[in-house]
Amino acid sequence: MKFRLVTLAAAIMLIAWAFFCFPLSRRVFRTDRGDCVVMIIDAGHGGEDGGAVAADGLKESDVNLAIALRTDQLLGLCGIPTRLTRDSDDIAYPDYAETTRQRKRADQEYRAALIRGTDRGVLLSIHQNNYTSSGPRGAQVFYSSVSGSEAFAKEMQANLALLCGDHRKAAPVSEDIYLMRQANCPAILVECGFLSNPEELSLLRSDEYRTKLALALTAGCIHHYQELEAHYGKG
Repeated sequence: MKFRLVTLAAAIMLIAWAFFCFPLSRRVFRTDRGDCVVMIIDAGHGGEDGGAVAADGLKESDVNLAIALRTDQLLGLCGIPTRLTRDSDDIAYPDYAETTRQRKRADQEYRAALIRGTDRGVLLSIHQNNYTSSGPRGAQVFYSSVSGSEAFAKEMQANLALLCGDHRKAAPVSEDIYLMRQANCPAILVECGFLSNPEELSLLRSDEYRTKLALALTAGCIHHYQELEAHYGKG
């Protein structure tokens, strides 16, 4: 716990410097060694696929992207290589994809190919939850069946609990999630909150809370980074 708090304190110092002194899109520091683990940051949905939509019209895809860009910035500051599956809401669909369904499928296939083609990759897929009632709230992490995913998910869940006060448990991801099923590397999917919960929706709309979530995600990656490298044989 002491180490975790020290790491979070360091991350807070980084975030204060990065977000007040530099534009969000600027990469301040990056190591490009080929033998490093690469964090693949997937901002779920995007383009014609807005994902879940809140009662006030807020699209899941917009929240996902905002958190993903912040997380990418912070990981870069820490010297951890990253790849984004998308960095805007504009997606270049192939010409053959004529329907919305075909375009969504093509985008998912592109992301899956990017993940499978990333040497020493680790997938962090960012999403928002939604439910038929307004009661449920809180972040939850789901993990794929690939070795290394469950331990990473539990570490990430612990960081979310520490920073955001959530007390859910990490769980296996549904086999229906195409991207997680296709990933050939350690992979987790983080449902950052419920768009259907009015209080949490208000938080997810704020830049401050999105930054807080990005900090938790970054800290989780940092805490587990050595174990992820060990997964690929670096020890």
